[in-house]
Amino acid sequence: MRCDRKIISAMVLFVLLFLTTANPVFSETSKEKDIRRLLQVSGILDQLTYMQETLLNNISMMVTGSFPKVPDAFWEEFNKLVGKKEMDDLIGRVIPVYDKHMPHKTVKQLITMFETPFWNDWKKKMPIISREAGLIGSEWGREHTQSEEFNERLDDLIEKYELKKLNLPAENK
Repeated sequence: MRCDRKIISAMVLFVLLFLTTANPVFSETSKEKDIRRLLQVSGILDQLTYMQETLLNNISMMVTGSFPKVPDAFWEEFNKLVGKKEMDDLIGRVIPVYDKHMPHKTVKQLITMFETPFWNDWKKKMPIISREAGLIGSEWGREHTQSEEFNERLDDLIEKYELKKLNLPAENK
């Protein structure tokens, strides 16, 4: 724990020293570079890209729900709302999680494992499988929550726990 505090203190000092320069420089540690490499060779970066697409798709559905007529030019700009800068920010937030939970030796071992032909094949298929499984999951969720049986059971729960009564404005109670 003391070593971590010393490292954190040194990093804070480093950042403070360079904040006063015109072009502050951030230098990744060897472990952080290896974590970035691990994210790439494991296919996790591809999954993060999938999160980017999912986020934009969800927001686009809200936009089209409110505005049925949207010009193509809007969508061209819309698709740039979450780009490289934002994805770099996400990766920058993910790297400390790996740093916190994995020793550098483990990161290196995982890189070696993920660079095998078996994992390269899996890495190519994983995003496709995730997308297809995600679509199936969304379809299942929509079918399930729109079914008469589900809605009857939900209505019964709402009635059983008197949610309508519990949520009346104070003046109506």
